[in-house]
Amino acid sequence: MRGLMAGAMAYQRFMDRVSDFLGGISQYLVLVLIVVGFANVVLRYVGEAIGRRLTTNDLIEAQWYLYGALFLLALPYVLRHQINVRVDFWFAGQPARRKAWIDFAGHLIGLLPFALLGILISLPAARRSWRIGETTPEGGLPLAPIKTLILAAMVLLLLQGLAELVKLAVVLRGREDLVELEEHDAPLRIE
Repeated sequence: MRGLMAGAMAYQRFMDRVSDFLGGISQYLVLVLIVVGFANVVLRYVGEAIGRRLTTNDLIEAQWYLYGALFLLALPYVLRHQINVRVDFWFAGQPARRKAWIDFAGHLIGLLPFALLGILISLPAARRSWRIGETTPEGGLPLAPIKTLILAAMVLLLLQGLAELVKLAVVLRGREDLVELEEHDAPLRIE
């Protein structure tokens, strides 16, 4: 049993590092997205001023791809750091073990089935897209990479969800000292 726990904890720490790495990539994608979005706007207005079209659908689609990549790659990071949207008005004041039970049940009932469903739906769509060389309706960028990224994001979300279940199981066993927990005790404030 001790070996199983050590393996589960090693997996959990590894997934946390992977999720943090992906969160770092997402931060840089924000910068690229700002540059591409700014270029789209400038080229559109300059083009209108001189009477020529300076932007293309590919540049607009690239912006769409970047938005998608940003949010998809950030999914496991958001779960790992518990910065997902949740209603904390009753959760925040609960003891650590009760929070762990709530999160454990929520991950089993909501998160893991959602990620599995996402994998089951996106896998055939990505496979088909690669097979037929699918592009956007305007004949621009290929859709297979973004559909594959959806699949990858669902797999990574599932893997981080399993890592979170390991953390929660450790807390439920009374060994909070073995895991790094994200604490967000402030209740939701609406001003």
